[in-house]
Amino acid sequence: MSSLKDNINPDKLPKHVAIIMDGNGRWAKQKGKHRIFGHKNGVTSVREAAEAAAELGISYLTLYAFSTENWSRPKTEVNALMSLLLQTIKDEVVTMNNNNIRLNAIGDLENLPPRNYKHLLKAIEQTSKNDRMTLTLALSYSSRWEILQAVRQIGEKVKNGSLRPEEIDQQVFEKHLTTNNIPDPELLIRTSGEYRISNFMLWQIAYSELYFSPKFWPDFRKEDLYEAILDYQCRERRFGKTSEQILKK
Repeated sequence: MSSLKDNINPDKLPKHVAIIMDGNGRWAKQKGKHRIFGHKNGVTSVREAAEAAAELGISYLTLYAFSTENWSRPKTEVNALMSLLLQTIKDEVVTMNNNNIRLNAIGDLENLPPRNYKHLLKAIEQTSKNDRMTLTLALSYSSRWEILQAVRQIGEKVKNGSLRPEEIDQQVFEKHLTTNNIPDPELLIRTSGEYRISNFMLWQIAYSELYFSPKFWPDFRKEDLYEAILDYQCRERRFGKTSEQILKK
């Protein structure tokens, strides 16, 4: 059986792919189930996306798993999500080590329940020597929160004299973001047919290619990731320049 993977140019892969995993609740509702049923089935899609990205040779995969705004959801759903997150992290450490995948996390992590935070840090440590791919989970994350944190940190350095205002440039600012150790994503995918960014990596996606899939996240599979990458490979990335300037390179 043929696969879209066969048509992908390995020399034009995005180094970093980010995904807004959306549609778990609506997927469950369509099936007459509770929202958490959708979240549980979404774990399979996480595994599929991670395996596909690693097999292709993509270096960084970032998944928007839980936003700062998600804390305002019904307490029963939040508690179920945290339990699911805890169990998934425990279950997947061996798989990540077997596949040489390093786990990373960004966001207001200390705001997670203590058990989740403890096991997350443990999993990050247990996979820290892996170098095939970095899988980053955005947890208790929002871009506005991240940018404000960076501004506060820079402001504090200016206040104590360790940084002069005229020294603040793009590179200095980026060093204070939670993503300072990973490159900006070249491709951002959002599932469920929604056309918005939802407060995710607003600084980092300044020049990302955006791809919107109509599928709800629990239905997202390897072939869907391949389709998004093929679409990406058909685009011309100009970064504010003209086509002629790009061709002269």
